[in-house]
Amino acid sequence: MEPPYPRLLVDRYEPAFRFYEAILPELTGCTLARGNSSSGYASWDALDGRTALALFSRDAMVSALGESSVPSRGASLVLHMATAEALDSAVELCAGAGGTVVAAARELPEWGPGLRAAHVLDPDRNLVELQTY
Repeated sequence: MEPPYPRLLVDRYEPAFRFYEAILPELTGCTLARGNSSSGYASWDALDGRTALALFSRDAMVSALGESSVPSRGASLVLHMATAEALDSAVELCAGAGGTVVAAARELPEWGPGLRAAHVLDPDRNLVELQTY
């Protein structure tokens, strides 16, 4: 399993993208790995190639999960699972630990080839995406 990384859900994607693209390379050495100022999703990787931070348009997440399932502010956490079976087990574990499943595991080819994801709210309504690809 890859380490988790934060993903900011932003209302004003383009200005947020410009801000992080301007500061992350110089302050952290992270470089833009995916996305651009109009893509609605972008991520920056650390020197070891692992994602360090991602931005995602809140509107895109609301479109995928529905308004009531997406927190109005803040970050979300992405946990990558090695297999589809591990993803299914992770959803069960989260639910058993007090999480609320807002979207069961499903294929999301529009987010990336082979991407399968589920979305869970932790007890404080922070959004956790469990994914595999």
